[in-house]
Amino acid sequence: MRILLVFSILACFVCHGQNLDIAIPLHFEKDLIPEGIAIDPISHKVYLNSLKSTKIVRSNLDGSDVEEFLKSHEHGYLSGFGMTIKDNTLYALGNGLSKENNTSILLLLDITSGELIQSYTLDNGSFVYLNDIAVDSKGTAYITDSESSSIYTINPNKNELEVFFSHDEVKHSNGIAISDDNRYLYLASYTSGIRILDIASQKLINQPNSFKGIDGMKYYRNNLFAIVNGRRDLTQNGVFQFKLNENSSEIISDTKIAAFEHASDIPTTFAIYDGHMYFVADSQLDNFNQENNTIIHPDQLENYRLVRLKIPL
Repeated sequence: MRILLVFSILACFVCHGQNLDIAIPLHFEKDLIPEGIAIDPISHKVYLNSLKSTKIVRSNLDGSDVEEFLKSHEHGYLSGFGMTIKDNTLYALGNGLSKENNTSILLLLDITSGELIQSYTLDNGSFVYLNDIAVDSKGTAYITDSESSSIYTINPNKNELEVFFSHDEVKHSNGIAISDDNRYLYLASYTSGIRILDIASQKLINQPNSFKGIDGMKYYRNNLFAIVNGRRDLTQNGVFQFKLNENSSEIISDTKIAAFEHASDIPTTFAIYDGHMYFVADSQLDNFNQENNTIIHPDQLENYRLVRLKIPL
């Protein structure tokens, strides 16, 4: 879709070897605190969810036509986490932010009508944080739990979420991606880096590594792209490209392709559309108190901007 540049401003992101791309002003409420993002390639709309307001909003890619797609707490939705779109379905994860009586949810929503297709809740008595989701070409979903060593999936026979894989070496996984041939899962573990799981054998096929601090991650044309926002040295955060070998079973190189505008910025997840990455420049997560669901400094909130970054291949 052709972006209307009249609504855009040049981004101040430092792009290594790339031309500067654009940052598009978004006109949602400033206290949204977005985490998940998805783009519908048919309607060219961008969807953002809200940690604070437990809802989903959307607009055109140029920032126009702002609207509420899912109202606060509608269908039992909770604080928004990872989202993705497969065909005509929006997959949206949500979590209660309190460790006590914690519940997690996955909603499947029709992106044309907004109607609920299916809802899955997880309340097993332990603290679960369903963080991010990847859906393969057949519609099988895989979900990380950043509070445990487990990866979840949907059991269609029981119509519920169940553990697909669990191993200490994928503990505290956040970002998740899947190869185009549905053969490999890529798990961004806080403790052991990017781990590659052979889905059929349920075996980890690579060794622990230093590729840590990853939030959102996606597979695209035999590469993994990721937003790194969790390193203590903020200058080491940014947008990274991890090239894979010919059969996508091994990482052969890593490159930082963009730095954040400010070292303290916290982009989280992203969407890929038409050869570009799209992500919110700063979620303002550092201005949000998850314990009591409040903004710490309301006077410091800023308007959100949607960064469009061309993918180098």
